[in-house]
Amino acid sequence: MKNISASGGALERLKKIIPAGVTPKFSNVDEWRKWQEAEGRKRAAEVNELNRQARAEKILGRSGIQELHRNCTFANYQVHEDGQRKAFTMAKSYAQNFGTGFSSFIFSGSPGTGKNHLAAAIGNHLLKQGKTVLVVTIPDLMLRVRSCYDNGGSEATLIDDLCAVDLLILDEVGVQRESRGELVILNQIVDRRLAGMKPVGILTNLNHGELERVLGVRIMDRLTMDGGIWVNFDWGSYRKNVTHLRVVK
Repeated sequence: MKNISASGGALERLKKIIPAGVTPKFSNVDEWRKWQEAEGRKRAAEVNELNRQARAEKILGRSGIQELHRNCTFANYQVHEDGQRKAFTMAKSYAQNFGTGFSSFIFSGSPGTGKNHLAAAIGNHLLKQGKTVLVVTIPDLMLRVRSCYDNGGSEATLIDDLCAVDLLILDEVGVQRESRGELVILNQIVDRRLAGMKPVGILTNLNHGELERVLGVRIMDRLTMDGGIWVNFDWGSYRKNVTHLRVVK
């Protein structure tokens, strides 16, 4: 009862100092308390989101997207031909519809064709929406796994962390195809995420048959289920033509 009286007194004092013509957000103690509770929940959600981002960045000891690609957006992706326009449209649609399912994507093509730009554009779009995103090359991932062994860390904990982010994008899939141990780890990560209904992005220079041999038929089927997309980047180097391209609106 004392707290209610105190709240009521504070509310009355607040009303007295509000300028004429200004309508307060609440007219009684109950409304004021509900507003305070709502603000508290909102702040707690903001803090929780900041903590999620911080935990995601600690996994690799850096931001989720490398500095080279932090400015990659859909607005500054450039198109020279119909294939690039199709890739742009599919990537943007994926980002805008993220969360409606757990669909994954595979971008396949030679180096320099713009796979990383569109993948980073997806990631940057989702980061602005409060999602957690990690983009990592397979060689960097394997270095992180080896550091777990060298420093007494846990490979299982690393895999758990990688499976917790909203979107994990694996770059240079196929570089590791000669190493059986790396294939096992890669398959564990992809399989765990898909089993947990968490999407995966794959960037590779392998065609469908080659990637299927690396990941296996079962995982390939799961990557392309529930609206998962495969985009072929089958044109010349994006970097060589960049000065002649025009910005997609």
